[in-house]
Amino acid sequence: MGVRNYLVEGISGSGKTSVATELQRRGYHVIHGDRELAYRGDPETGEPLDGSALEQGVPDVAFAHRHHIWDLGKVRSLLADQSHPISFFCGGSRNFHHFIDLFDGVFVLEIDLHTLNTRLASRPADEFGGKPAERDLVMRLHETKEDIPRNAATIDATAPLDRVVDDILMRCTEAS
Repeated sequence: MGVRNYLVEGISGSGKTSVATELQRRGYHVIHGDRELAYRGDPETGEPLDGSALEQGVPDVAFAHRHHIWDLGKVRSLLADQSHPISFFCGGSRNFHHFIDLFDGVFVLEIDLHTLNTRLASRPADEFGGKPAERDLVMRLHETKEDIPRNAATIDATAPLDRVVDDILMRCTEAS
């Protein structure tokens, strides 16, 4: 949706939603990927999970996480629309390898373990990371960084939100 498009990624609790909200407050065009593009499907084919599997419930938190993907057609369509000078796609997706090269830049929000624990401890149970099994998964992902894009610009997301967003915007300006 922009002449320039950026992806803001990171593990749960790193601040993607807060960054998206602050960018919107400042007048930037933002796509909340976890709200607007995400569904449960096969990360390689994009096929949605079978309806009967969903009715029976997801076997475990790790399974749900591995199958949290973005609609590739919607991502491509939004990227093709150049009605905004700059757009930010914020959220996490297990199929980012199918579209990451389409972005002008990728930012990964990084936080230390203490900050992560503090943020997750304050989450309600109905928000991802609010339940013990979800927190355990997030802690493992923080340690392994197994589903974080490589070759992305790292942003210190332990800084105050305004500084985190200023850092992202400065890097976008430098890249243009």
